[in-house]
Amino acid sequence: MSFLELLLTGAALAMDAFAVSMCKGLAMKKLNVRRGLVIALFFGVFQGVMPVIGWLLGRQFEKYITAFDHWIAFALLAFLGAKMLWDVFRGEKDDAGEDKLDLREMLMLSVATSIDALAVGITFAFLSVRIVPAASLIAAVTFVICFVGVVIGNSFGVRFKARAQIAGGVVLILIGVKILLQHLGVINF
Repeated sequence: MSFLELLLTGAALAMDAFAVSMCKGLAMKKLNVRRGLVIALFFGVFQGVMPVIGWLLGRQFEKYITAFDHWIAFALLAFLGAKMLWDVFRGEKDDAGEDKLDLREMLMLSVATSIDALAVGITFAFLSVRIVPAASLIAAVTFVICFVGVVIGNSFGVRFKARAQIAGGVVLILIGVKILLQHLGVINF
């Protein structure tokens, strides 16, 4: 694959993580660059590691992985989106934990948004793509895109507060539904 093809693949894989990063930015009262970098790092690392795992698994396990990956992504994203909505409608304030990241939540989000990268890694094995440079580029692209997502999300979150958090929860649920419907063949985008 050419550099441009890998760059575009990385950007395409990063779109779900970008949307989730925007949601994380929505929750910030004030932009916290360090927190934004950690969020971007989580997504970047997972988007880079998953193709390597997929590449290592190769064709041997393809049918088993693709049989259930969409269900995992859907469940994780729907759960986290519902939790965001629950917190808003319960009137729960998260100001005390504003500068803290929930590592368990970040791990779940990172896995959920990088499952497609696992499948891409399997494809890379079929195409004999050099995995280390490819995965490194995907990770770097995702990191940059996700940091921008946090900044964009924060600019909206500051202005719209609870409505932005509701939108963020709905977006997470919709991303999960989209992933599920794509893998079930109901939609093709």
